[in-house]
Amino acid sequence: MKQTLSCLHPNPGWGSGESPSALSSPTPSATEMVGKHCILELYDCDHAKLDDEAFLRDTITTAAKSAGATLLNLITHRFEPQGVTGLALLAESHISIHTWPENGYAAVDVFTCGDHTMPERACDVLCCGLEAQRYQLKSFLRETPAAVAHTPRDPQIIAAAA
Repeated sequence: MKQTLSCLHPNPGWGSGESPSALSSPTPSATEMVGKHCILELYDCDHAKLDDEAFLRDTITTAAKSAGATLLNLITHRFEPQGVTGLALLAESHISIHTWPENGYAAVDVFTCGDHTMPERACDVLCCGLEAQRYQLKSFLRETPAAVAHTPRDPQIIAAAA
């Protein structure tokens, strides 16, 4: 039986009140929410794909597009004898992946700011692309701290050193 990530998502409605934390505090509005953060554990993945830097670059790029995010830069590194680390810098935040081909495992982190992106879709692309047989997804909303929620956040101008 093929499952989708949404059926294991701890709160697939992002505010439907299904998680215990959502019951204890109100779901923040779009103006109070900084973004969504997904932590994805992928198990029993295709060993060759976990070690294929070019494949992972393509898959991360597809994941970012699928999430509705803007890819600014992508840095990857293949380790010897095996394993790849990748970091996608997004206009909306980031996607990172660390692979252990010898164990069929990948650790993924997807954080997107704003309410127009869907990091769960990036997770789905990575899960399917790496042919994970098992996975665990944890996700939560990043809330704007009350101290800065209604304060203009202008960049500080720093004078050049003499």
